[in-house]
Amino acid sequence: MNFGLGLCMQQVAGDDLTVRFKEIVEQVRLAREVGFGSISASQHYLSAPDQYIQPIPTLSRLVDETEGMALVLGVVVLPLQHPLSLAEDVATLDVMSGGRVIMGVALGYRDEENEAFNLDPRKRVSRFEESLEIVKRLWKGEPVTFEGQHFQMKDVQISCRPAQRPRPRIALGASIDKGIRRAARLGDSWICAPHATLDTVKSQQAFYYECLDELGKPRPRGANLARECYVAPSYKEALTRGHRYIAGKYKSYHEWGQDDAMPDDETFVLEAEELAKDRFVVGDPIAVRDEIQRYKEELGLTSMGFRVQWPGMDNREVLRTIRLLGEEVLPHVQ
Repeated sequence: MNFGLGLCMQQVAGDDLTVRFKEIVEQVRLAREVGFGSISASQHYLSAPDQYIQPIPTLSRLVDETEGMALVLGVVVLPLQHPLSLAEDVATLDVMSGGRVIMGVALGYRDEENEAFNLDPRKRVSRFEESLEIVKRLWKGEPVTFEGQHFQMKDVQISCRPAQRPRPRIALGASIDKGIRRAARLGDSWICAPHATLDTVKSQQAFYYECLDELGKPRPRGANLARECYVAPSYKEALTRGHRYIAGKYKSYHEWGQDDAMPDDETFVLEAEELAKDRFVVGDPIAVRDEIQRYKEELGLTSMGFRVQWPGMDNREVLRTIRLLGEEVLPHVQ
């Protein structure tokens, strides 16, 4: 069982980001020390009043702190990017890390971002698919000519190829059936929404496998799932403090419209304990072991990612959760 650390890119207004970034570096160093196998960094723009650190510069800074760990862009809002710029930036990161990058991409869902980038949301899917095709072709290192609805190129050849051959793995994030089918068709793997309930994950995983079968593509040997996680020495403390932090983050998600992009029966407008049920991994080390074991058995997990910090949270609590996961949970779910 491999554990991954999801970095907290969103920070509250007024926080000193230079201090917060130093804390992220400290968290990553500890995660590597206690046995985590990957780190991931997500992307959003325009998170006011909160602040948001961008993922590619962040992962570039952390290359030397993460020897042996995968670096996951989880996820890039692909329709907002130019594929040539993205291909070169991610290729450079892959070279810097010696071939440890996994690129996660998704459609995005926020009106503020689409409006600021002058993107018609009705054209997100076609722009997404064109971008993905161009990035894949550019990474081959040969001149690319492309005539599409959104992008036109003639004999364009990138100046930096990824270290991995033929290219880094590409994972597609999706929360509804159309997106999951697209992930099966275009991606190397699928990223399930980290806030979907266990029943939703099981149903969507089964549908993803059906899509792979229809396409004649092999099913993965194992599965990965990301979860919000808070571990404390006592179960009571974990519930009291963990739910408070997580509820604040999901209030932001609801305001951004994230649950509108989920299946119809999913909502974030719930009391903290109800919201956490079958969504989050919160408790003392023994309770967390049991919960992870349940996910492992029901979904066939071989790796699991955890976001252990939310805006405004004290770094000491973050480090405690990372250490408890690495020392008191991971050895028991191998």
